[in-house]
Amino acid sequence: MQERLQKIIAASGLMSRRAAEQLIAAGKVKVNGITAVPGTKADPAEDNILVNGRPVFQREKFVTVMLNKPAGVVTTLHDEQGRPTVASLVSGIRERIYPVGRLDMYSEGLLLLTNDGELANAMMHPAMEIPKTYTLVIKGEGLDAAIGSLSRPIEIDGRLTTPAEVKIVRLDDQGAELAVTIHEGRNRQIRRLCERAGVGVVTLRRIKEGPLALGSLKKGCWRELTDEEMRQLRHALHLGGTA
Repeated sequence: MQERLQKIIAASGLMSRRAAEQLIAAGKVKVNGITAVPGTKADPAEDNILVNGRPVFQREKFVTVMLNKPAGVVTTLHDEQGRPTVASLVSGIRERIYPVGRLDMYSEGLLLLTNDGELANAMMHPAMEIPKTYTLVIKGEGLDAAIGSLSRPIEIDGRLTTPAEVKIVRLDDQGAELAVTIHEGRNRQIRRLCERAGVGVVTLRRIKEGPLALGSLKKGCWRELTDEEMRQLRHALHLGGTA
């Protein structure tokens, strides 16, 4: 909503309305690069307002990063038991970012962290059904039958999951490597499927989430999402614009 410029500046706490009027009259205030004059109006939510070359409102910088979480690290910013946390792996980022969803302590792979609340809420909303793909190494007896059961729904918290998509990457006497895609990300969903099938999980690694792929990102390392990745992600989440 547009308001008189001196009212906006005064509301920011920078100076009094009278002092703002004097600076406007002296040509010291700009709105979107144009020198303001007495009577100029602006929208503080949309317009870039500079007083003596400095912004009246410092817009928050949204940061979204992809981390290749190692096993043995908990998906939280602080752990009362003193276990390693993902916060220690992204300590070089100035903004305070938070994990989007979870990977259990013994799982590894793609984990997003962000300070964009809208993006995080959309990612975790069940209605979005963002596909997540994992590579899974299992061992045990009767793997053929066990693998077949992994695609069947399982009840978690009183509700059946949607069927998982299971592809065999390797199957031999040593065990099996699978690519498993789920669409809900319910609590320990893949591990519960394996428990029901009676097979042991050797490694569980998330390699894709929606349009994002872990690629060659090294374990324990992170990087910011590219503009194109952000565009694709926001499109998948039905969010307008870019971050």
